[in-house]
Amino acid sequence: CPGHADYVKNMITGAAQMDGAILVVSGADGPMPQTKEHILLAKQVGVPNMVVFLNKEDQVDDAELLELVELEVRETLDKYEFPGDEIPVVSGSALLALEALVENPSIKRGENKWVDKIYDLMDQVDKYIPTPDRETDKPFLLAVEDVLSITGRGTVATGRVERGTLKVGENVELVGLKDTKSTVVTGLEMFKKTLDETMAGDNVGVLLRGIQKKDVERGMVLAKPGSITPHTKFEAQVYVLTKEEGGRHSPFLVGYQPQFFIRTTDVTGKIVSFSHIQMKNPSSVAEEHSNKMAMPGDRI
Repeated sequence: CPGHADYVKNMITGAAQMDGAILVVSGADGPMPQTKEHILLAKQVGVPNMVVFLNKEDQVDDAELLELVELEVRETLDKYEFPGDEIPVVSGSALLALEALVENPSIKRGENKWVDKIYDLMDQVDKYIPTPDRETDKPFLLAVEDVLSITGRGTVATGRVERGTLKVGENVELVGLKDTKSTVVTGLEMFKKTLDETMAGDNVGVLLRGIQKKDVERGMVLAKPGSITPHTKFEAQVYVLTKEEGGRHSPFLVGYQPQFFIRTTDVTGKIVSFSHIQMKNPSSVAEEHSNKMAMPGDRI
């Protein structure tokens, strides 16, 4: 798990777009504090499924020790409301598999123990993580993750298509953070292959006509013209995470300025007002009562 605090916003961007995740844990060391942080983060942003890879198996002499690590991982997953007993766990050595592939790029299944374990891992991913239904019938939307400038061709915005489809030659709008701009798609590329069309679920580079690199930045969205508009205010129902859930240690007041993570951007906002929500029962209409302080565990 990437454990550095500065990486968290990238982790949120990636996790929020995932159909599933591979949790890599050292078989020699077991779950680290940042492992738990990232399982919690995956749960909070809605990662639906997870498969576990116990790495560095070659450094573990005792099979029972590896079993203990697996048990600890399953218990940790249970704690954060993932089905620990059901989640597939595969052990292996990423380094030894990589070294074998570098030495012989044409290596086939059955020819190397460590490479086979990576095949086993991907088999479990295919079996356990279902292919989701893509929203291809909705208006096109892509959240920009990165911007590249290609000499002689122009500016490329990269990201994952959230919904809809897009073809070369179609018009799109750049929305958010700056004034909305209209442009035309002059090229599409995915994993070094040129495409005529891209659709929901693809990670793609979109070449934009007449757009300078300075006009685009991470956090903007590419969208079908007229389908989306930027906003600077919104209302939401919020659950304030407790300390035990990885949330706040203290209450906050009106005027609090948290960091908002929205798709691929993070911006500082301000809470201008709130009221508490008390549910009479889960199906009832929310009964609201005002209060000046929001505590961890509150719904507002």
